[in-house]
Amino acid sequence: MKISILGGRVIDPAQVLDQIIDVHIQEGKILALGDCPTGFKAEQTINAEGLIVCPGFIDLCSHLREPGPSYKGNIASETQAALAGGFTQVCARPDTQPPLDSPAVIRVVRERAELAGKAKVLPIGALTQGLEGQLLSNMSSLQAAGCVALTNLRRPVQDNLILRRCLEYAATFDILVVFYPEDSALKGSGFAHEGSLSSQLGLEGIPETAETLALAQTLLLVEQTGIRAHFAHLSTARAVTQVAEAKARGLAVTADVALSHLLFTEACLESFDSNFHLEPPLRSEADRLGLLQGLKDGTISAVSSSHLPHEAAAKMAPFSVSEPGMSSLEVVLPQMLALVENGWLNLGDLVKRLALAPAKLLGIESGALWPGYAADLILVDPEANWVLDEQTSFSAGQNTPFWKQSLKGRVVTSLVDGEIRFNLN
Repeated sequence: MKISILGGRVIDPAQVLDQIIDVHIQEGKILALGDCPTGFKAEQTINAEGLIVCPGFIDLCSHLREPGPSYKGNIASETQAALAGGFTQVCARPDTQPPLDSPAVIRVVRERAELAGKAKVLPIGALTQGLEGQLLSNMSSLQAAGCVALTNLRRPVQDNLILRRCLEYAATFDILVVFYPEDSALKGSGFAHEGSLSSQLGLEGIPETAETLALAQTLLLVEQTGIRAHFAHLSTARAVTQVAEAKARGLAVTADVALSHLLFTEACLESFDSNFHLEPPLRSEADRLGLLQGLKDGTISAVSSSHLPHEAAAKMAPFSVSEPGMSSLEVVLPQMLALVENGWLNLGDLVKRLALAPAKLLGIESGALWPGYAADLILVDPEANWVLDEQTSFSAGQNTPFWKQSLKGRVVTSLVDGEIRFNLN
């Protein structure tokens, strides 16, 4: 369909663009910005006056729960939630049941995503077979099946020799490897930030060094093997410094932070609200400020939702034995807009951290409104006030501290390949 989006404030960091301008779409791709091209006649027009028009967001880490237990969600429900949150593409975690460690499972995920017809799904494959950290996965086959990256998540690799072989294999095929830096021995059975507060609350702690030691060790192997490396969900200010130093040495590394760690600290654990039981744990206020500064200066390239939906029972247990994770795809936009209001970012930075930067580090032609690019874009009302509840939420998970809270800023329309797949009206 030929579509013209008229009168919106178009924000596209790739083109250093922030102005009132029209967008024209044809055959699922961006045709032109500005004046209507000669011979083009829109079959549908969208009035975007008062709205922001920008590239659709790309989430670097979402658990779509399929294949796996359907009571926690599925590809259809979570990609619908993604569209409502402004994410036209989501990277699917590999810790499904079974894991994303074979082309056959990857094909199932991609087929179900196409059948759902919501947000696009970009599978991230398992770095080792079964995520067990012992045998290398068939990385080239996973790449050929459509994986945009490989990771072992927080599952430990048996030893550094195996990890080195994994990275050498990945480097051969120029596959992005995503690390969630955490030393499993130092983590032990902890689930809170190790410090005076965790001691007062009687919660077993995870020291800062569980992250920083693992990060330092991995950076040495990255330097040796020359792979493209991305460090996900940094939680400490010291880790941000380590990444900045690695970049200064010329390493091809990038990093992201989960939304939750920009907003909350260990102080939230005083209420023993299991919605704040997260991996990595919420850390100190100094760490939160260090993460925000890293986001502001570009050391941290992107913001991830770290979306992990759970059924109600998973969070009803005592804090220490509840399941970690937060449902967050639908609240990233309003919370990022709040950071804009507080002066940490501007709107161009917001779009860059949620769209352009993820596309660049994944190596995909997306995250911008260049003519010829897929028409994956969103229309946002930055002034809309709404409440996240049963009527407005699409995710199967309600495990969020924002449930039934007032939020400001909402996606009005999401288009994928030039097709309107979400519309409030």
